[in-house]
Amino acid sequence: MTDRTDHTDRRDELAANLARVEERISAACAAAGRKREEVTLIVVTKTYPASDVRLLHELGVRHVAENRDQDAAPKAAACADLDLTWHFVGQLQTNKVRSVVGYADVVQSVDRIRLVDALSAAAVKAEREIGCLVQVALDAEAGERGARGGVAPDGIEELAAAVDAAEGLRLDGLMTVAPLAGPFAGRQHAAFERLMEFASRLRANHPAANMVSAGMSADLEEAVAAGATHVRIGTAVLGDRPRLG
Repeated sequence: MTDRTDHTDRRDELAANLARVEERISAACAAAGRKREEVTLIVVTKTYPASDVRLLHELGVRHVAENRDQDAAPKAAACADLDLTWHFVGQLQTNKVRSVVGYADVVQSVDRIRLVDALSAAAVKAEREIGCLVQVALDAEAGERGARGGVAPDGIEELAAAVDAAEGLRLDGLMTVAPLAGPFAGRQHAAFERLMEFASRLRANHPAANMVSAGMSADLEEAVAAGATHVRIGTAVLGDRPRLG
């Protein structure tokens, strides 16, 4: 009997959390003069079980994100019967690409040419089209990569062009994580506004690349105000993460 009760309790908890997040997104959209449907909620399900993904799907969630292939692959397989869009948001090693391409619909963390080549080869082999976001590191010096992955702003166009030209890949837009260091540390709104500048520049050459993924549980309002099209929310929906290891 306990399992059934636990299941119902967890469903109620997730429903209440989702309702609160929905209120926050709606209020942020209203404040920014945007329509609610301009912002897609992606629930970051990392460290949480497939049973939570199923409950979220029951509650209307259609976009979920993972950041570690070893956790994501079995979870995606366990939920393969659900109509979900899976986003991969973590730093991606080339030796994990084949596995990730098996379930991810969008890879949000494309930050180097070598990764583009590996994703393209795997997508072609799997006969899939993978959406790609160029991850921008606002804390990276020219030509460098960020502490949490991502390409420095001066490398965006080269990487975007590589994705655009690659077989099996589709250039969808840009992603960033609010930096913990550098000039934008603690200045999420300014960071997201800078990302929007890069995004509008990108659309000049790639009009279809109009996705901007920014904002998490703590700063979704700033991201919506700046113009993000997708927010990645974990803790505010699923609760505080169990610490791994």
